[in-house]
Amino acid sequence: MPPTTCPAGTTAYTIRAGDTFYAIARAHNISLDALLAANPGVDPDRLFIGQIICIPRPTPPPAPVCPTLRVGSRGGAVRQLQQLLKDAGFDPGPIDGIFGSRTQAAVIAFQASKGLTQDGIVGIRTWTALGVDCTTPPPTTCPSGTTAYTIRSGDTFYNLAIRYNTTVEAIRRANPSVNPDNLIVGQIICIPVS
Repeated sequence: MPPTTCPAGTTAYTIRAGDTFYAIARAHNISLDALLAANPGVDPDRLFIGQIICIPRPTPPPAPVCPTLRVGSRGGAVRQLQQLLKDAGFDPGPIDGIFGSRTQAAVIAFQASKGLTQDGIVGIRTWTALGVDCTTPPPTTCPSGTTAYTIRSGDTFYNLAIRYNTTVEAIRRANPSVNPDNLIVGQIICIPVS
């Protein structure tokens, strides 16, 4: 059954002669999996001219998942680092997105506790020890009608749906490229808001 309206983060596309999901995905710079996930009721082997499908907006090139951070670094990755350090029992000072001397001291103490090189520089090994999967691409910005949420230990789509008064299906639609059975601490997903 073709969609009547496309969800946030996607645009409607009308099938033309010769279209295939593979060709559409390539032409719009998206993965075939993302296109399939955005069109769960559409049989890609039975497309017809005039049929409307939903195309996810292409994602910008990914920024580093685990950027190297040191004294002087600023921004969201530093805030994430500070929260992870705090959650692990190390005091980075205020969670303000500024990598200062207190954050550096917390990083060094954390590195010592994990047997890592105690240089106060956060690279892939330190991120990994903090529980971040450095192979996962970062999320895109969340579309209107949703808000960004950083996955914490124990989170599931089900408990997030309850906490944010939405449904598991709505969270799935807002995150077509996220595997709900493989959520990763530090991963950012989009939660629908009412």
